[in-house]
Amino acid sequence: MNSDSRIYVAGHRGLVGSAIVRRLQADGAANLILRTHHELDLVDQAAVEAFFAIEQPEYVFLAAAKVGGIHANSTYPAEFIHDNLAIQTNVIHSAWKHGTKKLLFLGSSCIYPRDCPQPIKEEYLLTGPLEQTNEWYAVAKIAGLKMCQAYHRQYGFDAIVAMPTNLYGPGDNYHPDNSHVVPALIRRIHDAKITATPRVTIWGSGTPLREFLHVEDLADAALFLMQYYNDEHPVNVGSGQEVSIAELAGAIADAVNYEGELVFDTSRPDGTPRKRLNIDRLDSLGWRARIALKPGLEQTINAFALTTS
Repeated sequence: MNSDSRIYVAGHRGLVGSAIVRRLQADGAANLILRTHHELDLVDQAAVEAFFAIEQPEYVFLAAAKVGGIHANSTYPAEFIHDNLAIQTNVIHSAWKHGTKKLLFLGSSCIYPRDCPQPIKEEYLLTGPLEQTNEWYAVAKIAGLKMCQAYHRQYGFDAIVAMPTNLYGPGDNYHPDNSHVVPALIRRIHDAKITATPRVTIWGSGTPLREFLHVEDLADAALFLMQYYNDEHPVNVGSGQEVSIAELAGAIADAVNYEGELVFDTSRPDGTPRKRLNIDRLDSLGWRARIALKPGLEQTINAFALTTS
């Protein structure tokens, strides 16, 4: 892949896709192929087939997906499994059929078993029950991963899989109910400061441990893997550091100068108790994350504040 390659980024307006586009543009990519959802509905098999037949992308970053936090997964299970299965099936098959040289599929750390050993190695996939609060999304993502492996084995299609940990950064979804934990907390705590609300209620006990990766680091890792990795086995992408949800909320409160009380609602689900990735495989290839959590959160909060001012 070079600056003249025809590169399609599916989901270029999302958190991950937009970061990949920014990184590709910074590297001088001159032939990016981008389509909004209105221009190309990836759930529509005929539309995706026609797009690949016409555009003939050489490289594909498959960052398009229906995503959300615990509330969204619990509320819209049918959409989470249907839309993600359709997007993956359509894009992967059409990419192979129309001669794409290489495809990178974005999996997720949440597709690993709920109670697998920590830190989580790639080979722990499918060794135990999934976390029930996101099983619809997880089942779909596992199918996408296995589809990449199947096309790799049967057709020799260079489809690789990256398994990122929990992501955050500029361009995230800040919906108060349907977003992931970092943007949800930023939105809630920021709004509480602006409105002088004395307390913020947070779902769960605050004790679950999570690993977070800035999306710009993920974009860097995605380009690195596209250039240097071609095995069918998935690769974990993480920071190697973890914090509790309570510590995360406290760090966000400090960053926005919120002095109110953080209250944890233990009647709400916690999700997986701990989730940290083993990143030895990626580390052995020569890549490591560079953005620490504190400055990463500060940058993300500043970007969010600009959108609300």
